[in-house]
Amino acid sequence: MLSSRPYLARALYEWLLDNDQTPYIVVDAEREGVLVPRQFVQNGQIVLNLSPSAVRELSIGNDAITFNARFGGHPMEVVVPSDALIALYARENGVGMVFGHEPVMPGQDEPEEESEPVISDEAEKKPDLSSVESSATDAEDEGKSKAPNKGKPSLRVVK
Repeated sequence: MLSSRPYLARALYEWLLDNDQTPYIVVDAEREGVLVPRQFVQNGQIVLNLSPSAVRELSIGNDAITFNARFGGHPMEVVVPSDALIALYARENGVGMVFGHEPVMPGQDEPEEESEPVISDEAEKKPDLSSVESSATDAEDEGKSKAPNKGKPSLRVVK
């Protein structure tokens, strides 16, 4: 099967733009094939702004994210292979997704070991989720008192 990462990245990117958010990506700059401005790499990672006003000719393909941008006034083509994409999130509130390891399918090469992603200063601005977590727990408790647990959830086709 093809990697789900580029499909999810395209969907998240469009969703963030539709909600007037600024899409940022976190990239593993040490991966093979990554072409980014090295002077901005910190701890082996770089955070890049993908908003339409910051980039030109953006392509989120199945193999790589490519675009043209200016860094320090100098134009550059940026290439981020799909497997180097660590996260895609909104600058304003941190909503987005961190991509983990994908399972290795039969016939594929074993990927290199990855360490847990360390998101840079820009990405550390995360929303306070404590109220969301407590309200989700309250909803779960309500649901448990109303209906008994019938086992594993499943989907069925209704015609």
